[in-house]
Amino acid sequence: MSEPIVGGLHTQETIETRVGDGTAPAWVADHWRTFREGLLGERNGSPFPCYFGARSVEAGAPLYTAVESMTDPAALLELGRTLQTYLDVHREYDDHASLVTFFKPPARPLSEAEYHEHLWNVLQFLHVHDPEPWPDNIPTDPDDPYWEFCFAGEPIFPTCRAPFYEERKSRYCPIGLEITFQPRALFEDLDVTADTEKGERAREIIQDRLGDYDGVCPHADLGDWGHEGDREWVQYMLSSDEEQAPAEPPIAISRDHPKSTRLLDAEPKTPSIPLEASR
Repeated sequence: MSEPIVGGLHTQETIETRVGDGTAPAWVADHWRTFREGLLGERNGSPFPCYFGARSVEAGAPLYTAVESMTDPAALLELGRTLQTYLDVHREYDDHASLVTFFKPPARPLSEAEYHEHLWNVLQFLHVHDPEPWPDNIPTDPDDPYWEFCFAGEPIFPTCRAPFYEERKSRYCPIGLEITFQPRALFEDLDVTADTEKGERAREIIQDRLGDYDGVCPHADLGDWGHEGDREWVQYMLSSDEEQAPAEPPIAISRDHPKSTRLLDAEPKTPSIPLEASR
């Protein structure tokens, strides 16, 4: 019997195989197909704006997980365990491996405001159950330009796709919530952080592609970590309707950990990824 595809850490090859042979749930298959088409296809004659992400998917570099619920504690604890495992092993597998997270779609259509709420509930849950202290060099105030989400001691940029982005197709997923967790180390390895010349050029190219691909101007909240006028938290799930987006950071951060030992107490799972086949 094949291993369950919902929960745990999986390679892109495993996802493709399980979707291809029909053993993945329909919602996982739908997520994968729309994710792949979005990153590797074209819109308005333009490729996906983030060419780093597109090249990564083309090369099969990302790792994946599927989460049964956006709210169930057991499902979110499993996500926490998977994220912790991913942070432990991703560099052994591939230097460019982000963690793509597919959430089971809700039973009814959700508003933009509800998707924002779900995202921040997930991140707050992960923070409360974080087994490691908040890093000393990262502020706890999300309204600080140097704040970013952290888990297991690692600064991470989680970026979302969701159904309410009907115009901004670079963020559009018709199935449900998707979160791609990208450790800051990935951007440092690519030498595309905000303080590098390569990073500045990359952002200029991506901004130009965004306008072409989406057919609308790049979002006003897009910015760089550490720049005084920019904030990370608003970029995780960009607003489509400002009235439905949170006006203030919807997460409470503190350095004291562990607040919960439920992840520490859990038996670690062996990731179902062939580390010996790392690129």
